Amino acid sequence: MATLLKFYKPFVPIRFPRIPKKKSLIRNCLSSLSSSQPSIPSFPPLWLYNTMRKEKQEFKPKVEGKVSMYVCGVTAYDLSHIGHARVYVTFDVLYRYLRHLGNQVCYVRNFTDVDDKIIARANELGEDPISLSRRYCEEFRRDMVYLHCLPPSFEPRVSDHMPQIIDMIKQILDNGYAYRVDGDVYFNVDKFPEYGRLSGRKLEDNRAGERVSVDSRKKNPADFALWKSAKEGEPFWESPWGPGRPGWHIECSAMSAAYLGYSFDIHGGGMDLVFPHHENEIAQSCAACNQSNISYWIHNGFVTVDSEKMSKSLGNFFTIRQVVDLYHPLALRLFLMGTHYRSPINYSDVQLESASDRIFYIYQTLHDCENVLSQNDVPIRVDFIPPDTAKCIDNFQVIFASAMSDDLHTSVVLAAISDPLKTINDLLHTRKGKKQELRIESLAAFGKIIRNVLTILGLMPQSYSEVLQQLREKALKRAKLTEDQVLKKIEERTAARRNKEFEKSDAIRKDLAVVGIALMDSADGTTWRPAVPLALQEQQVVAT
Repeated sequence: MATLLKFYKPFVPIRFPRIPKKKSLIRNCLSSLSSSQPSIPSFPPLWLYNTMRKEKQEFKPKVEGKVSMYVCGVTAYDLSHIGHARVYVTFDVLYRYLRHLGNQVCYVRNFTDVDDKIIARANELGEDPISLSRRYCEEFRRDMVYLHCLPPSFEPRVSDHMPQIIDMIKQILDNGYAYRVDGDVYFNVDKFPEYGRLSGRKLEDNRAGERVSVDSRKKNPADFALWKSAKEGEPFWESPWGPGRPGWHIECSAMSAAYLGYSFDIHGGGMDLVFPHHENEIAQSCAACNQSNISYWIHNGFVTVDSEKMSKSLGNFFTIRQVVDLYHPLALRLFLMGTHYRSPINYSDVQLESASDRIFYIYQTLHDCENVLSQNDVPIRVDFIPPDTAKCIDNFQVIFASAMSDDLHTSVVLAAISDPLKTINDLLHTRKGKKQELRIESLAAFGKIIRNVLTILGLMPQSYSEVLQQLREKALKRAKLTEDQVLKKIEERTAARRNKEFEKSDAIRKDLAVVGIALMDSADGTTWRPAVPLALQEQQVVAT
């Protein structure tokens, strides 16, 4: 019978962040409203799709109120692309929502800093592989800050955990699941009858694992490396089998066990990791410890370009930096959350433009609401809001709770925000809305509920005015214009209208609309805002 490795008790004590016992954010924002106040919903149980079971299951952590989650991190040899962004935005949403439900979450996300691709890139640049990888780890962290992804509880690196990796390989060998060949160590898949249960593959259908070449020394072509003997010019560590370095798959088994123990709640990553990476992790972990058990395997869908998976190996990728150079990071986050996390999402300029336009509308509405509330001299009567307002907020809360509890349907929540935002705009700008009784109280209630939902989704900026200015600057950059040039065009158009040169004024408006600058006329004059460029709008119409 397999014995437990000494580090299968967590390598470091699991430290769960303290979360005070309190009502949910949504409940808090309405707790002071009596009379015609919205009802306080009871949140339904969270259901998540478990790749292992091929179905949605109610999420029940092993320890009530405490969740342990490991997500496979990047192989740090270059800037991360938006396929990576989708993975970590997906699990950031899950992390935030689990915390919102009152759980303490220990979230571990690793860095792979020892790998064939890192070594190849380092040799190409004439740089030390570990130094190169550490540099790109820091670049990745910057990208996560841009995208409003909260930092995990722990971010272990492979190079810092060689003793744990070597100990696990020893245990797998001792338990009879691996064999040695000329300084290499391979996992013997024939010894593990349940190999393939995650991916649904039959052993006879499996190919040799990724990131390794076919090796005639293997007992089965699907056997994969646990330890690779040292090659000239590559980093190495001493081991009982000679100098070398670990295979790709063993690192996550060892580090997840080191930080979370052999049994924990959630293991996640992109759908491309189901096979071989996560399949091999299960085999390794169970071979090292027969009590290894992970309750939920969660995987997000691909970002595609022309229906083909975006990846560095295919060369059809856009880095996060390339995208946020032209679009606001929160527009990218909104784009990634606008499709259910398990469905493929197709990257295109029109999709990014639409997300940018949408998020500008959200923040402009909340900014306008905030301005009106700040100018109100009369104390806001928080003890009462109109029944229509209470009903609208009730509906929104029910949709939010049911959508998020049903496998994190963020796209449904983002669509549902439309109704309260429209009501805010009606209250702010229409004649009827401005005359509505308890208008200020309604605006305050709507503003709070939307802010709290945006916070849970990771879409809440520090300042509306700041993010709106940043969105304008990005739009100007895409349009290849300066604000002075736009203002000059507005002046020319105003003069043309004054002179009744309507054809000229219409042409100016259309020229700006073509590059994504929309002119807004009002009694106070003409202003501009970012918009989806006219040509892309026409593409949207054709596509629908």
